Amino acid sequence: MELKPGLSALVTGGASGIGKALSLALAQKGVFVTIVDFSEEKGKEVAALAEKECAEFHSGLEFPVVMFIRCDVTNAGELKAAFEKHFVTYGGLDICINSAGIGDIVPFHNDRTDGSKSWRRTVNVNLVGVIDSTSLAIQAMQTAQKPGVIINLGSASGLYPMYGGPIYSATKGGVVMFTRSLAPLKRQGIRINVLCPEFVRTDLAEKVNSSTIDRLGGYLPMELVVEGALELIRDESKAGSCLWITKRRGMEYWPTPAEEAKYRVPSSKARIKSLVTVPRDLQIPHSFEKVVVHTLSHNFRSATRIVRTELRLPLKPDHVLLKVIYAGVNASDVNFSSGRYFSGKDITSLLPLDSGFEAVGIIAAIGDSVTNLKIGMPAAIMTFGGYAEFVMVPAKHILPVAKPDPEVLAMLTSGLTASIALEKAAQMESGKVVLVTAAAGATGQFAVQLAKIAGNTVVATCGGNEKAKLLKDLGVDRVIDYKVEDIKAVLKKEFPKGTDIVYESVGGEMFDICLNALAVYGRLVVIGMISQYQGEHGWKPRNYPGICEKLLAKSQTVVGVMVVEFGP
Repeated sequence: MELKPGLSALVTGGASGIGKALSLALAQKGVFVTIVDFSEEKGKEVAALAEKECAEFHSGLEFPVVMFIRCDVTNAGELKAAFEKHFVTYGGLDICINSAGIGDIVPFHNDRTDGSKSWRRTVNVNLVGVIDSTSLAIQAMQTAQKPGVIINLGSASGLYPMYGGPIYSATKGGVVMFTRSLAPLKRQGIRINVLCPEFVRTDLAEKVNSSTIDRLGGYLPMELVVEGALELIRDESKAGSCLWITKRRGMEYWPTPAEEAKYRVPSSKARIKSLVTVPRDLQIPHSFEKVVVHTLSHNFRSATRIVRTELRLPLKPDHVLLKVIYAGVNASDVNFSSGRYFSGKDITSLLPLDSGFEAVGIIAAIGDSVTNLKIGMPAAIMTFGGYAEFVMVPAKHILPVAKPDPEVLAMLTSGLTASIALEKAAQMESGKVVLVTAAAGATGQFAVQLAKIAGNTVVATCGGNEKAKLLKDLGVDRVIDYKVEDIKAVLKKEFPKGTDIVYESVGGEMFDICLNALAVYGRLVVIGMISQYQGEHGWKPRNYPGICEKLLAKSQTVVGVMVVEFGP
């Protein structure tokens, strides 16, 4: 999430320590801040400081740029009222930082009470309060239907024992695991992360024995903690992440991938046995069969034939021989067979051409200089020649995979096209309206899911009830079935401001509709034009008169994505 003026944040425990520092840091970015704290005196003081910082970005507003709300986070009613006031004032909630916390009030081994005013109080403030605040923040973000970020303040004592404060350590450990377990909410555009610093010079930390802090290298600079929190807010890849900050090692994510691998259990789908058994002794034949394009035609069957060719060994030093198990069939195969991907070249002189865009299989042999791959490894390729029993390619084109199963093929041309087109070409952010045409197709299904995960409103076109149901199950906000609705009319009526991003694969009239429905600064990404692939002479270019004037008038962008151009 880009930190910019006009966003709003609620910070519990915002009147002192880390909460105070983060409240001021957000105000310095022009973010509207609600400071929630038990101390009215400190809260009003910090609110006044934050207001001066934030007011530099805003003037003439009819609402306050900073609010202070006195609240005990263990009081569910007060906490709910604080969130509601923030929501009503700012029309939503973009950032929530749960920083309220206290230490062990009475040493646990000396506590002879029922704990209601000692250890139970610590648990209620540090853990239950965080759970309640997180729940209210999630509800606010879901109600506003906008992406958001929640940062929970844990502690390094939640990652390893704190012998002088077992209850404090227990609550912070609970905050860490509670937060990490909420990672799947990223699918709704809500990212929840936990910040775990060692000791910072605060009122709470100064109660700790100084020798303990000295052994850890001294107090952390508050600036480093603020930097870590802002990183968790900005980095869209972080969801359920735990950022550990120490004086000795700086910022690092915990657990490390190596540690995580020790306990992570594969999903039920991952545990399904592969459809392919890798043979121990893979026999390499003297010859093999492959499909080649021998004459140019949009009719793939007549343009191709199966031929047998000699398998020549040894391989070139930097090459790999792949035994193909599955090959992917693509609509664009007809563009290849008709020569449309070779414009500007004397294509007839290149015939015959090895066909097939993608394949998955097992590495059967490697060249002498290949050191990072082994015989028997499952692998995929996205180069011409996939329609064959064996294919020889440079090692840089080999994509190691977990299993040589057909599901891998969907991730190649279809999945990567969607990912590259939306993330690189369209520069997709959160909170946008994304239109996907032919959305029930292979790459369209990836596109709608990626757009939803990123926190966008997704509109999708398709033809037929079954396809419409599939898209709704994938989370699409508005499905337009062109068999029963007029796409142009729906877009004009329901999205009068236009669509911010279009993922377009149909071409022809659909391209015109999408371009006319594009918002100011909108980006239209062309990944194909399937309506033009089956003409008598193959894919023929069309004229789109007035396109320059349209793009100029609204500062729009039309960009094409050919996924093979993004390879090694």
